Amino acid sequence: MTKKTGNQGRKPSVLDSFKPLLIDVAVPLGSYYLLKEAFGMSTFAALAWSSVVPAVRTVWGLVKERRTNGLAGLILVVNVVSLLLSFLSGDPRLMLAKDSGVSSTVAIGILVSVWLGKPMMTEGMKPFLVKGDADKEAAWQRMMSGAAAESAAFRAKERAFSVVWGLALLAECVARVVGAYTVPVDTMVWLGTVFLIAAMALAFVVSGGLAVEPMERMLAAEAEAGREQQPTLAVAA
Repeated sequence: MTKKTGNQGRKPSVLDSFKPLLIDVAVPLGSYYLLKEAFGMSTFAALAWSSVVPAVRTVWGLVKERRTNGLAGLILVVNVVSLLLSFLSGDPRLMLAKDSGVSSTVAIGILVSVWLGKPMMTEGMKPFLVKGDADKEAAWQRMMSGAAAESAAFRAKERAFSVVWGLALLAECVARVVGAYTVPVDTMVWLGTVFLIAAMALAFVVSGGLAVEPMERMLAAEAEAGREQQPTLAVAA
């Protein structure tokens, strides 16, 4: 029997899904203040150089994985085009506003995935609900396939989870654009991070109450029903 070690076979969580986005926020923020305060760069130069990091990380991720990632590709295009426009205009506010392009790209990707019937956030949510339990895993498969009585309600909550995250990130995008052109640049550099954290916290709370908790109850009930049917099936066999 093969024994799994470390993180082998580990499924992604919600945090794993958003880890690249968090890195793209934390690293540029720290880089901006380091370049401006420690190295005396201008506001625009500090913003420009700190914005290169997310683009390089995205390229490296694509090269390392050696496969096409549509969402990562879109984010890369948004970053590159926005950087070019910002360099041409020399406007630090446009440099700040470009960050909203990343959030909006992720948000639109999530909402489109719901419309296509393959909610993007499901893979991050599933481990929290299944928790490695074989009965819950089987119940999940029945729910998703339509074989369970509560399948329709379960799938509706699944879609609602992704919709909440998509709308929260779109709201963050709008707030960031408005702030980029109305708030002092030095303030907006850190305030943009506050917007993102607030949007994610709101999405966690709302999606938890609206989707995760009801799905958890339905999944537990379906898993229990499956366990009760097993003795009956064994006797029939």
